Amino acid sequence: MSFINHILWATDYSDESRDALLHAGLFASTFSAKLSALHVVPDFSPVLYESLPAAEAELTGRIERAQATAEAKIVDISRAQGIRFDNVLVRKGSAAKAICEAAAAEKADLVVIGRTGLSGAARSAIGSVANQVLRASAVPVLVTKKRPGGPSVRKILVPTDFSGREEIERDCAWKLAKAFNGSLAFLYVMELFGHDFRLTDELFKTVLAKLKSRRAKEHEDIDMTEDVVKAIYASDGIVEYADTHKYDLIVMSTNVGKVARFLLGSTTEKVIARSPLPVFAIPPSAD
Repeated sequence: MSFINHILWATDYSDESRDALLHAGLFASTFSAKLSALHVVPDFSPVLYESLPAAEAELTGRIERAQATAEAKIVDISRAQGIRFDNVLVRKGSAAKAICEAAAAEKADLVVIGRTGLSGAARSAIGSVANQVLRASAVPVLVTKKRPGGPSVRKILVPTDFSGREEIERDCAWKLAKAFNGSLAFLYVMELFGHDFRLTDELFKTVLAKLKSRRAKEHEDIDMTEDVVKAIYASDGIVEYADTHKYDLIVMSTNVGKVARFLLGSTTEKVIARSPLPVFAIPPSAD
């Protein structure tokens, strides 16, 4: 069985969410996965019911009409993009919470969402909904940005710091490369000068030896490379390397532990905010 069998695309009808749909469609077709669409309608009724009890029926009617309109919009998008949905969901409430709850209820293996349209100084931040979904999701989240050209997953970059948990990242990246007939590149960014390159070389040899053994065992001809660069901050080194070498996708974990989860592993968050590339973010619960 494929490791991606059901994909949930969350939309707010923005250009970025429509671009995210192209990625969702590509992943769905590649993995022969179900594709569900979700839109969340804000629900302010509990507060208003308390202050205006007589308006409850009217407010309920407005929410129901908004839900019907949302579903019709998703159907129109499906026809326009030529992408078929197996299920169309409309929920009300907090967007991020509803997305994560829908992913759990529908047993989705992947959530696809746009970062939200930002410009200027705001480019260094992630939209609040995407940010909250990344922090709360129990399944991987593919965060995309609107960029020229159609989606492609042929060159995959996997930043590494050689932690034990990165076996999960490497396994996920391997499965993606295998499905998309792509290549893998493992990047280590030295944040401080003076590292021992010989030690890094030994670590890479161990990682690549395992992957080459897997390649032989699975009879897969997956191209693999490794590189080491220096940068003041790891996130800057990753973003610059991915852009310079024209990668299609970055695969990273959201963070390394549940205690610090509210911080969202700053490196991943900064990469998602600053890179024009889609990022396949793997949550701690994936292990």
